[in-house]
Amino acid sequence: MIERFLEGNKTFIEGEFTEHNDYYQELAAGQSPTVLWIGCSDSRVAPERITGAWAGEIFVHRNIGNIVRIGDWNFATILEYAVKHLKVHDIVVCGHSDCGAMKALTAEGESDEAYIPLWLSNAANAMATVEAKTPRPADAEGMKKWRRMVEEENVHLQLENLRTYPIVRDAEREKKVDLHGLYFDLETGVLEKIA
Repeated sequence: MIERFLEGNKTFIEGEFTEHNDYYQELAAGQSPTVLWIGCSDSRVAPERITGAWAGEIFVHRNIGNIVRIGDWNFATILEYAVKHLKVHDIVVCGHSDCGAMKALTAEGESDEAYIPLWLSNAANAMATVEAKTPRPADAEGMKKWRRMVEEENVHLQLENLRTYPIVRDAEREKKVDLHGLYFDLETGVLEKIA
């Protein structure tokens, strides 16, 4: 697979990189993205691909479940850099259909994994909110729809978590940054605003 990637890089250099060399030379001197994108690590949901964005337009942070963990120093440095230094105008939390993290969160029974359940506890309130409104269905089709509700509620929860960071709260209050919740449907390819 690595050889395929290296060959793909040669194709990139011979094509897009050469064709738009001035643009890539500007990027070599520095970045100025306007959006911070908080998305899932899922390989099917690459922000630049699903939005048609160019390299350098989106500052990206990805993790399992597009989670904004409260009090996370690693994440706080990303926010600080994006808001204070890159001066992004928009922050996006993007969830998606068929999310493995949300499947794991909503699975019944014990897990023998050490880290994933601990990480997913940061999304547990999304599931609890959906469960309080809509009982967990017994059939597969109903469960798919119910899980989508959890995926979307998780986007709302992570936006709430994002606002616990003073740098975001202050920037939003001062109208320096806008927050957005997006949802990507793998089956249709549609990216929609849900918050």
